[in-house]
Amino acid sequence: MTVQQEAPTGGSDGAGEPLEVWIDQDLCTGDGICVQYAPEVFELDIDGLAYVKSADDELLQEAGATTPVPLVLLQDVVDSAKECPGDCIHVRRVSDRVEVYGPDAE
Repeated sequence: MTVQQEAPTGGSDGAGEPLEVWIDQDLCTGDGICVQYAPEVFELDIDGLAYVKSADDELLQEAGATTPVPLVLLQDVVDSAKECPGDCIHVRRVSDRVEVYGPDAE
């Protein structure tokens, strides 16, 4: 089992609601900072761009593909979004799809 399968999802957005993350590859600079912070969630593909991975560790290459954010990795995913030079990592609540971390966070 991967960490994503074992860990409950949730956030520190006050409600503890499940969160998901996605990457806008059109803005990705391929620096790999996200992979350094959270290799369980992000991976660079042969095209040099970052993508999210499924709970089964499968690279999700579809545009707008999302994956759950495991609670144990939440801070690493948030740090990835904050440090990303392309501002392309979006973390949002699953329930209402409101971005809580990333370039479009309120």
